Formats: sequence, C-alpha cells, structure tokens
Amino acid sequence: MSTRRLGGQGLAVPAIGLGCMGMSQDYGPADDGESLAVLRRALDLGVTLLDTSMSYGAGHNEQLVGRAIESRRAEVTVATKFGIFRERRGDPATLAARPADIRRYCEASLKRLGTDYIDLYYLHRVDPEVPIEDSVGAMAELVAEGKVRYLGLSETSGEELTRAVGVHPISAVQYEWSLWWREVEDDVVPLARKLGVGLVAFSPLGRGFLTGALNLDTLTEDDDRLPDQRFHGEHLARNAAQVERLRELADARGVTAGQLALAWLLAQGDDVVAIPGTRNGQRLMENVAASEFTLTESEVQEIESVIPRTAWSGDRHSFAVPRTQRAAG
Repeated sequence: MSTRRLGGQGLAVPAIGLGCMGMSQDYGPADDGESLAVLRRALDLGVTLLDTSMSYGAGHNEQLVGRAIESRRAEVTVATKFGIFRERRGDPATLAARPADIRRYCEASLKRLGTDYIDLYYLHRVDPEVPIEDSVGAMAELVAEGKVRYLGLSETSGEELTRAVGVHPISAVQYEWSLWWREVEDDVVPLARKLGVGLVAFSPLGRGFLTGALNLDTLTEDDDRLPDQRFHGEHLARNAAQVERLRELADARGVTAGQLALAWLLAQGDDVVAIPGTRNGQRLMENVAASEFTLTESEVQEIESVIPRTAWSGDRHSFAVPRTQRAAG
C-alpha cells in the first residue's frame, strides 16, 4: 500500500483506509465477528488508517476498533471524531461540541479504543452555537497534552476551515467525494490545498452505488441511503446509466467499476486519501487492489468525458442534526 501525507505536520497514511461506520450503524444488521475479521485483515493488507467516531453506534464502533487493534496499536493510525452525539445505539443524533465537553469526549474515546492517544482527531460537525476557534482551541490543548497527535475537521465550510487553521494546524479535512459527488471541488478542495491541509474522501464509492453491485431491494428500513434523493425515481435511472458507463470503462481495463472509481479519486492528487467502508473481506481486498491501479492523465480525462459531472442526478442526503443541551461522554 502506497503512503500519502496529510497536511504538513508529518501525518503519513495509506492511500486507502477503512471507514468503519457501517460496522455499527446505518447499513443494516452488522456482525461483530465478521467486522473484527475484516478489521484485522485490513491491517494485514496494510490498510492501517481506521476511521471511526464516538457517534457510530453510540460508542460501539470505537470499542470494536479497540478490540481489533489491541495487540497492534503501533501499526495503526486511529482517526476518530467528536461532536455528533448519541446516548444509545440507534438513537437519533444531535450536535454537542462545547469546548468544556471536548476533553470528556476525548477521554471517553480513548477508553473505548483502549489506547492513550488518538492519531487524528476530527471535529465531526461544527456546532453552530460554538465558534470554531473555540472548538479547535480545546482540541489544541489535547495535542499539547499528548492525547491527540493531529487535528482534523469534517464537512466544514471554507470560511470555517480558514478560521480553524488560524488557531492550530489542521492536517486533514473530510468530505463526501466521489465520481458522483464532486461539489467539494468547487471551493474547499482548492482552499485546503492553499492552506496545506490534506483531503480525506468518505463515501468514495457513492455509498456502494459505484460498485455496480448494490441491490437496493435488500436495503433495510433503517438504511441511511433510503432518504438519499440520488437512489430514487428518475435520479436513480440516470445514475444507474452512468454506473453502466463506468462498468464499461472498467471492463476495458480489466478492473471492477469500484476499483476504477477509487483509482479516479486517488488520481485527483497525492494529497487525497479514500476511506471506503465495507464489512466484506472480498470487497476489502478489491478496494486495496485499486491502490495499485494508476490512471494516466489521459485516462482521467476520458473518464470525465464519458461520465461528466453534469451527468449525475439528484442531491445527496446531508447529515443535519439539531443541537443538544445535554453533553455526555
């Protein structure tokens, strides 16, 4: 697995990491045994960037990751997040990111992960009632104490990112980014590069859609993809046609549609890292193999001409939550 640098503070991670959310929530019933096997296999394959959050399964996901890395902590870059809060697994999420609570959140995450430091600590979503300078200032205190090594932000605006960098260096920003969701390219991607901040793409396979293997009829009623406009009606029909074109391009190169989608994303720059999520060992190996498939500039241009950004249809289901007055660890 090739290594890429995120930001200018020394953080080096594999080009493809593992998004762990679906092991605990939003993508149907999960199996801890199956998930642990995938996590451990990921480490064997060099997928040592594991992305989790205090909110995923109300702490369950961090505990799961902690079990997987128990005897291999030195190999792993643990990325976790705070600011989206669930009191119990399955509860609706709320925002709670007051500076007074951030230390408690961090210490609770450390306990669940079974470690004494977090490699990359993200503010999961900006709390609209808390200036981002205050949140990042509290995060910076954790860096000074050695509890956190690097700081990150998720789904922030460009203006918020600029203000955050003025308080403390930010190593990475995380956004949804894939062939079928490219809005970040308009503003935050060039700004992050100007500020020297690395880019981490979640849902790089379009929540599974770009693999061409997603069966929407099998989604359970609690699946997070169901509210997404892109998976319904005329939007779905148009998007399915684009995936078929992607599949044809992939077949011509002897790779899968998902591998070509990941290769396209990694070709956007050496400062881009993808974190596809999966609970399937075979899919994990397929994703890893995508990092070995390098596209030329002409191939990237061909993909974008056959499947232009404007060909995709529908708006995404964005994660919007209310703020809670109750904070807990």
